[in-house]
Amino acid sequence: MQTNQLPILFLHGALGATTQFQPLADHLAPHYDVHLLNFSGHGDTPFSEQGFSIQVFAAEVLSYMESKQLEYVHIFGYSMGGYVAMYLARHYPEKIGRVITLATKYNWNEATAGKEVKQLNPVLIEEKVPSFAQVLQERHAANDWKTVVLRTAQLIEELGHQSLLKQADYAQIASPCMLMIGDRDNMVSFQETIEVYKTLPLAQLTIMPDTAHPLEKADVPLLAYYIRRFTTQNI
Repeated sequence: MQTNQLPILFLHGALGATTQFQPLADHLAPHYDVHLLNFSGHGDTPFSEQGFSIQVFAAEVLSYMESKQLEYVHIFGYSMGGYVAMYLARHYPEKIGRVITLATKYNWNEATAGKEVKQLNPVLIEEKVPSFAQVLQERHAANDWKTVVLRTAQLIEELGHQSLLKQADYAQIASPCMLMIGDRDNMVSFQETIEVYKTLPLAQLTIMPDTAHPLEKADVPLLAYYIRRFTTQNI
């Protein structure tokens, strides 16, 4: 690793873990100082006594940066990780370089949250999609995956009642941002992504072709290309 490499931090989505980023991390490692962080309760990281929320996850990013002596980082946030990245850019602008989000849901209200929460039932997951239950069990082997699911449902329900980022917040984000969405994403709408894109002072919008919501569906070389292009171009 060269000391002049740009630091980039990957933030995973709900029910996710850093292991999902390995192909992308391998692709970008020659060009960046790559950092991977599991939020508490995810992967092999135990639950935090501080809680299970966007604010707690954001604080964990700041603690990680301090432990690694990183004055600032670029962030690639997938899904919920993108929301955490935006929260950090809004409240800790001096710490955040450029922000890239993929498949991040921005429009949280009781209706959108309720729709997501219905799917976050560990009994139904085990019954209807046992293969996904197995993935979650392996991904969160150090924790109880069912608890991760239930805590995630609670987090989303709270977001539905009290969205942490409103239009006025996005308007004050100084970091250059690139919002990416797959053209086949059935969880995140073009409308909510475009609304945030238009509100951000410095933003680009990228549509990933033939791409559904799961990170594993993304074209890794194409994703790496867009990340490199955005983090190195003059804005």
